[in-house]
Amino acid sequence: MSIKRAILSVSDKEGIVGFARELEKRGVEIISTGGTAKTLSDAGVAITAISDVTGFPECLDGRVKTLHPKIHAGLLALRDQDDHMETLEKLDIVPIDLVVVNLYPFKETVLDPSVTLDKALENIDIGGPTMLRAAAKNHQHVAVVVDPDDYHTIILELDDIGTVSDDTRLKLAAKVFSHTAHYDALISHYLSREAGLEEYPDLVTLTFEKQQDLRYGENPHQKAAYYRDVLRAPGGIADARQLHGKELSFNNINDASAALDALKEFHEPAAVAVKHANPCGVAIGKDIYEAYTRAYNADPVSIFGGIVALNREVDAR
Repeated sequence: MSIKRAILSVSDKEGIVGFARELEKRGVEIISTGGTAKTLSDAGVAITAISDVTGFPECLDGRVKTLHPKIHAGLLALRDQDDHMETLEKLDIVPIDLVVVNLYPFKETVLDPSVTLDKALENIDIGGPTMLRAAAKNHQHVAVVVDPDDYHTIILELDDIGTVSDDTRLKLAAKVFSHTAHYDALISHYLSREAGLEEYPDLVTLTFEKQQDLRYGENPHQKAAYYRDVLRAPGGIADARQLHGKELSFNNINDASAALDALKEFHEPAAVAVKHANPCGVAIGKDIYEAYTRAYNADPVSIFGGIVALNREVDAR
């Protein structure tokens, strides 16, 4: 399956001009929409406007532009089924071989403390996920890219084998469904919170982003990574910044989180020491030095190699 026709419509425009130029060099017709079309045209890339394909103008402030049979039939047609291809020919629909889409920045929008519900709703993408899902469903015949990091892979394979390999198309499709599932889970989480829905709903969909790889898991022979909730409450260990030292392990993260949670119980100067999820010293004092000394003396053996959390600035004493 050669790549003859592509749709490019991205919110994150990183690398899109260079990628489009590479496609253009290889004879690919580029269909584009809205801001992406302007970006590409301004850079001298030849594009076909989406309205020239659909025969219908973009409308409702851009809310409706790609939701059209000439787009989705071109994405969903099975190229190895004669009746599908005959239908496309009868309806004057040209197949689309590559979809490059990333979505409205819903996460970035709702992480702004001043965001309004109306602004959040305007940043829920409709046409983008629909094209992504259609292309990913039909990945045997359509390559689909949601991540700018994959542009290079597409160009390499076009040069190497003249198409995008079956293995790559499957991996890209899986990446798309992970991406849209994460996107929808964020929307669900945000709207449920805004609507004040019940605390323990019948369905719970959780989504997390990887923050970092860890040195090892609960035991040294295990691999581990640390994931955080995108719409988490502030003030947890996920918001901490490592200033120095070696790569953290699962136990470091777990103990630091436990120590921080315990420390939040105190307003006066306090110190909490945790080792392997067990508190081995908790104390308050007139200042942070006295609090730490008391916590250390509670169990000077177990505190070795443990996590210490303090709720006051540490001086050089």
